[in-house]
Amino acid sequence: MPTPFSLLERRILNAKGVSDDQLERLHELGIAAREDFVTVGDPETLVELLPDLGAEVAGRVLAWALPAALPSAAAPLDTAPLNGAPTLASPLIVNTSDAVYCVHCQFKQPKDYGVGDLCSNCGLQAEPIETCYWCASSGPGKFCRVCGAQFVSTAELSLALLLRRDGVAKDDIPRKLDALNASEKDALWGRVRRARL
Repeated sequence: MPTPFSLLERRILNAKGVSDDQLERLHELGIAAREDFVTVGDPETLVELLPDLGAEVAGRVLAWALPAALPSAAAPLDTAPLNGAPTLASPLIVNTSDAVYCVHCQFKQPKDYGVGDLCSNCGLQAEPIETCYWCASSGPGKFCRVCGAQFVSTAELSLALLLRRDGVAKDDIPRKLDALNASEKDALWGRVRRARL
């Protein structure tokens, strides 16, 4: 019984390691065109349907039939820039704007998550409540919801307040704290201690 694959498709499948007998059995299973491999989905399923095909041949066949769907089975992605624009080497994941991720383990929180709840994965507070060094309001996240300032760690809040009193711009304070080395931070802590006396 002839298979409905085109002559070129039959030659390609033969080159991938599929015999004419296996082509006929693929047709009997309902795989009659390249698009039918989308339903099969992965090499393991193809081997389950046709055990004598072998995992290596199944991988080559699906890499040819589904090159975009199976990047690991297909040829490695070219990471060289095309016309100056970088190409994506990993899949792009788009999340909704209301998605909340734990700051400790990056686990996505369930839809019924409320501010201050513990992470359902690691048990720590998913979004710690931080105090803003600029307007003194508090809230979760990485940025103040009142003035837009980037939160600094609670341990460095006193240093941020000192830099604010020194006239450093709101957006420059987190960057400046990150850029300071240990001895420079010790000098600032000395100024904080003297101001408390």
